[in-house]
Amino acid sequence: MTTNASDTNKHLETAIFAGGCFWGVQYFFEKAKGVVDTKVGYIGGHVDHPTYEQVCSHTTGHYEAVKVTYDNRVTNYEAMARLFFDIHDPTQTNGQGPDLGQQYMSVIFYENDAQKQTAEKLIKVLEAKGYKVVTQLKPATTFWNAEEYHEHHYDREGGTPYCHRYENKFN
Repeated sequence: MTTNASDTNKHLETAIFAGGCFWGVQYFFEKAKGVVDTKVGYIGGHVDHPTYEQVCSHTTGHYEAVKVTYDNRVTNYEAMARLFFDIHDPTQTNGQGPDLGQQYMSVIFYENDAQKQTAEKLIKVLEAKGYKVVTQLKPATTFWNAEEYHEHHYDREGGTPYCHRYENKFN
């Protein structure tokens, strides 16, 4: 039996996470089991087709984010959200590491009520462990792809993220 593209596509779901510089977030998600694609971009602002320079000017209201496409036969939204919390500091109020400002804040952009409820559940788990989680939950709006030169930065340039590191916060 062969699988055509429409059969595969019905098993694909997306999740959008903002957790500091999108280079580091993408670095971890593109290596995660079940992830079939990642895109860096901008979300949450009031300017159509924002550029990196505009977002950096702090006048558009956008966050740097990563849209993760995953195969729901291999993984699920909760696993993606757990990874998100494990690769950044969800307690930092003004950005991530040395990257400060609104565009670098921790936000989960949920696409439906199930994603929102899963994120709320995980935040409660972390809070019960003593974390003072400041991650915001916002409904997903238009995701604007970033400029191509931002895609897969660490794969192209080498090195590892300076603002992100993996820490299992749930065990």
